[in-house]
Amino acid sequence: MESIPDCVLRWSGQRMPVLGFGTASVIVEESYLVTKQAVLEAIKLGYRHFDTASVYGSEPALGEAIIEAVSLGLIKSRNELFITSKLWCADGYGDLVLPALNRSLQNLKLDYLDLYLIHWPISFKKRSDGDKEYVFLPMAMDFSSVWAAMEDCQRLGLTKSIGLSNFTCKKVADILSIAKIPPVVNQVEMNPLWQQKKLKEFCHGNGILLSAYSPLGAVGTIWGSNRVMECEVLKDIAKVKGKTVAQVCLRWVYEQGVSVMVKSFNAERMKQNVGIFDWSLSGDEVKMINQIPQSRGWRAESFVSKDGPFKTLQELWDGEV
Repeated sequence: MESIPDCVLRWSGQRMPVLGFGTASVIVEESYLVTKQAVLEAIKLGYRHFDTASVYGSEPALGEAIIEAVSLGLIKSRNELFITSKLWCADGYGDLVLPALNRSLQNLKLDYLDLYLIHWPISFKKRSDGDKEYVFLPMAMDFSSVWAAMEDCQRLGLTKSIGLSNFTCKKVADILSIAKIPPVVNQVEMNPLWQQKKLKEFCHGNGILLSAYSPLGAVGTIWGSNRVMECEVLKDIAKVKGKTVAQVCLRWVYEQGVSVMVKSFNAERMKQNVGIFDWSLSGDEVKMINQIPQSRGWRAESFVSKDGPFKTLQELWDGEV
């Protein structure tokens, strides 16, 4: 199989594979066993970067797959892998960050993460002890205390790097204004129909790598759609190149100097997703993609509330809608 290139994260010096394997199994209702087997197959195909989160419910399956991969000789040790997880909104408080990371490490049966991200720039609270429902608070996440705790996690060696997810230019700037250790990554929705040009330029200008999730439009999830995969411009390019629409999307993201998270548990598509590094898009093809009308796929209306810090989508995304 084609080897996956890596990039250097500016603020930590770590090397990170530019193509990561997503494990958001709770969103697509995949079982523990299916997730574990998919990770093992991905390792066989050459994937070395695995992305999870506490809210996905896939940390235990990923952890067991890593143990089995070592025992089967697919990898020599966990150190050959790059593992990312994320801090969920319910733990988005300074005093809860370290316990949350320790739970993730326990779930994964690991001593450290390679990258730990703030999943969303918002904090929830439980209605009461034992209650499974969360409520918004009128105050925004206290970035100062949460980021300071993220920095402590890195200093303690529990994660090698720290970063963000779903942060706008303004919110990234808020973090940078208080950070002693800058974030290395901002993981956001990005694909040819939502190209994130402003955010990419801002992050790259500040030494932060943009990382793309939902590069194919999150088909099959509770919030995704077929709009990316059914785009006629992308279909036309794929036909000319003799590639799949998915490969065209992934190649386009890669050519933006962005890392990309792919999520497919289908063995053939997993193999196809790796096959994007030995060819390129032409200048005319890039121009065609640049002219595609833009709109955010997941607007995250569930994070907007009259009782929360973001009462409109404009406030949540700081106008980047």
